[in-house]
Amino acid sequence: MDVKIEVDPAEVGLDAGRLQRLDRHLGAYVDDGRLPGWSLLVSRRGQIAHLSTYGRRDIENDLPLDTETIFRIYSMTKPVTSVAIMMLVEEGLLDLKTPVASLIPSFGNLRVYQGGPATKYVTLPASQPMRLWHLLTHTSGLTYGFHHMHVTDEIYRDNGFEWGQPAELDLAGCVDAYAAMPLAFEPGAEWLYSVATDVLGRVVEVVSGQTLPEFFAARIFDPLGMTDTAFRVSPADADRLAALYVQNPEDGRALRYDVFGKAALRPVTSPSGGGGLVSTIGDYHRFTQMLRGRGELDGTRLLGSRTLDAMRANHLPGGADLTQFGRPLHAETDFDGVGFGLGFSTVLETVPTKVLTSAGQYGWGGAASTAFWVDPVEDMTMIFMTQLLPSSTYPLRQAFDTLVHAALVD
Repeated sequence: MDVKIEVDPAEVGLDAGRLQRLDRHLGAYVDDGRLPGWSLLVSRRGQIAHLSTYGRRDIENDLPLDTETIFRIYSMTKPVTSVAIMMLVEEGLLDLKTPVASLIPSFGNLRVYQGGPATKYVTLPASQPMRLWHLLTHTSGLTYGFHHMHVTDEIYRDNGFEWGQPAELDLAGCVDAYAAMPLAFEPGAEWLYSVATDVLGRVVEVVSGQTLPEFFAARIFDPLGMTDTAFRVSPADADRLAALYVQNPEDGRALRYDVFGKAALRPVTSPSGGGGLVSTIGDYHRFTQMLRGRGELDGTRLLGSRTLDAMRANHLPGGADLTQFGRPLHAETDFDGVGFGLGFSTVLETVPTKVLTSAGQYGWGGAASTAFWVDPVEDMTMIFMTQLLPSSTYPLRQAFDTLVHAALVD
């Protein structure tokens, strides 16, 4: 996807010099070895006003990072899956109150963790069914093995679910395995980031009759012109894939992590709607512009405008934010003043966040420190791409909010 600057920042109320502060701030992370490289895009009023790249997509082979670089976007897959679900809702094939068990029978016998260690835990039957909106809002009671915060997380790890899944399981098998493990709490009782969106990916398959890659390609990527987004990198494009890195505990520098990173090159047996996609900054810009257009881009409409408005509204009970309703997690940002909608986080109040942002700004990020947001108040979008696991290593996302909004001068 060819992507380039489309407008002088001053023409859309942005100060170019102030945007350079963001480049300098992020550049320091590359100069001292903390990040391999990055790409940043800022658009306003539907036009790209700032586009910059810095560093390497592959340090060891001295390959520069550019706008054609392919990134593992991990949990930035979740908004795509959520859009797919809402497309099916609009077609009358699903309802937000639909019980998951009516689509995936293994969810008909859910049990909730009550106590005991991971090797000998006690459960009780769930008192209510898990519904579609529980999955979309991460209030399902499901969890992630990589949280390392609760016994249920350990149970996931014991069953082979931490940063991936057992190799022998396809998506249907993974989802059935999630249903067999205890919930951390009753559906709807709390917020907990989880494999819920992977379950939604299976729902898409069951309802549409297509595999998740087929549905994404036919219904979202092809219509939006997202030519470089998929569940794996093809052999022909392998040289464009950025290497994956973690922080070296000895010196803090980026350390190559091919054991995990090379998964993006292999055939996919269990397409993850929660974290399986690779993409480019230009492709994901197309997706964010569809969101900015309230479901429409360049004459192609995926969702009705009111549907997109509903997705970015806070769906946590009582209007609570994630600090009030969510379980404490080790994350790169605070949750004060931030709620959660149908697939996105959403800013409820700017003052509690203690960063420069807008009420109503929504978005999400990925495990390799990628992030995006859409700010409807300022008619602005931001995308950041890099490849460093985990995203909680550095407080990058607060810088995006503050330094981009500090460049507004109109």
